[in-house]
Amino acid sequence: MRRAGRRSKQAQEGSPMENGGGQGPETPEPPAAEGIPAPRPPRPRPRLVFHTQLAHGSPTGRIEGFTNVKELYAKIAEVFDILPTEILFCTLNTHKVDMQKLLGGQIGLEDFIFAHVRGETKEVEVTKTEDALGLTITDNGAGYAFIKRIKEGSIINRLQTVCVGDSIEAINDHTIVGCRHYEVARMLRELPQAQPFTLRLVQPKKAFDMIGQRTRSSKSAGEGRVTSGKETLRLRVQGPATLEEGPSPFEEEAARRVDDLLESYMGIRDSELASTMVEVAKESPGVAQLTRGLDSVLGEFAFPQEFVAEVWAAICHPRGGQE
Repeated sequence: MRRAGRRSKQAQEGSPMENGGGQGPETPEPPAAEGIPAPRPPRPRPRLVFHTQLAHGSPTGRIEGFTNVKELYAKIAEVFDILPTEILFCTLNTHKVDMQKLLGGQIGLEDFIFAHVRGETKEVEVTKTEDALGLTITDNGAGYAFIKRIKEGSIINRLQTVCVGDSIEAINDHTIVGCRHYEVARMLRELPQAQPFTLRLVQPKKAFDMIGQRTRSSKSAGEGRVTSGKETLRLRVQGPATLEEGPSPFEEEAARRVDDLLESYMGIRDSELASTMVEVAKESPGVAQLTRGLDSVLGEFAFPQEFVAEVWAAICHPRGGQE
């Protein structure tokens, strides 16, 4: 009787979430009706353990128990005894500053996480001689916006000191730490032409060339394995992380097209945002419904109507009107 009492108290208190996959508080099951077998108790989710290194060189650490990007950075920082604010961004399965391998909203269960931390700070004076600087901005989900792409032949491309992966810390001594990527892109677009301005940039700490790329983590047998590896941990800005099947080829291609549109219209790239827009479009029978859906989920972006129409066409009519 005493053991049962302790279990009841634990059930009332509940248990913590692990990677968004924890079990909620236990609920006593009603007695099974005569002749009907009692339902099976839910199978507990396995612990999801990921391996990580600092991109410039470090021992390998193990992290678990995070539900969003900020918590992920905090876990990495704890392992390596650094501040979370030292982390600029993470790449998956490579220590290089490879924007194709940037950690976005999803992590494969076999992915190895490399954290790129703050290196040298530099200041660059830029004169805006045309409307577009040639920058594509993204952010790490935890307050740092950085350069994801530099257009060939552009103003920024002619400045050898500005590189892909550089974090933009300030514009004309006005700090932008904590701003989202679309806010930074808007600030840069609104700068007047022919008037010099200063960018304060932080480059990632340089990686050692002797660190080999990893295509999969060296986890021990059975550790963190849920399926064959096709499932991913989906990190969300709001709400807990969820374990999901990987996107279908159609969803991947649709998200890539939307990401291209984000760059064309807003000067940003954001694979997580693009995937979210694809999800909303799948539930929207027309452009008007998509507009309302995006406004309810992503109202802070204030997308122009012509952009929403382009998104609808890219997702639902990718071949000129053919489904």
